[in-house]
Amino acid sequence: MPFQKIQPEKLSIAVVKQIEMLILRGILRPGERLPAERELADRLGVSRPSLREAISSLQDQGLLTAKAGSGIYVAEVLGSAFSPALVRLFGSHEEAVFDYLSFRKDLEGLAAERAARLGSDSDLKVVQAIFNKMQAAHERNASEDEAQLDAQFHMAIIEASHNVVMLHMMRSMYELLQQGVFYNRQIMFQQQTTRGAILDQHRAINTALQARDPEGARDAIHRHLSFVQRCMEDHLKAQRNEAIAQQRLQHETGQT
Repeated sequence: MPFQKIQPEKLSIAVVKQIEMLILRGILRPGERLPAERELADRLGVSRPSLREAISSLQDQGLLTAKAGSGIYVAEVLGSAFSPALVRLFGSHEEAVFDYLSFRKDLEGLAAERAARLGSDSDLKVVQAIFNKMQAAHERNASEDEAQLDAQFHMAIIEASHNVVMLHMMRSMYELLQQGVFYNRQIMFQQQTTRGAILDQHRAINTALQARDPEGARDAIHRHLSFVQRCMEDHLKAQRNEAIAQQRLQHETGQT
């Protein structure tokens, strides 16, 4: 018969599995500090030696890292998705900007569909809360806060889609966006009219999600990212036009 005796699971293995799942599901984020040893052991209901064994195993896997005098952190694993050479290549070619926006349009459209169908009520409350903060930042003309909340809004939708592969892929992409590798997000918030249009687009996305309208959510994402693409095209054209105008000015005034 194929049956075997059930072996009791070591506490340290149970701790490893729980922390692995928290990282996999994106609940524990790269760079996040774990609670102090005594507190974490109490929360998990295990002894400190069992916890230390689990932490050591997770460090060996590369999921956790220790910082001297600071504590235990979730490893910064996002950068592993792209080599430094590829990141530099992305940052030096305009083509990458539009390929990135096209990629986002496809993946985030799918994520919005899934979030509308599969997201829990709590997921959608998170999206609503972030949109409320974004609207408040817009009203007080805090463009930098608004730009950061924009990124958080999109990530909340991806998290609500409950696909861990998509989650980690898009987190790595947003890490590059926040570093300004693909484009400077502040460009999108330089003009009040553009900021107003972007807020309206996010309102439409949120409305469709709260109504659990998969097609409406996907279409609202597509309209928003098409608008972003047009704005980036206009910005890049304006930069090129200004460079040509500067050459003409230098020629007419005899400057070198």
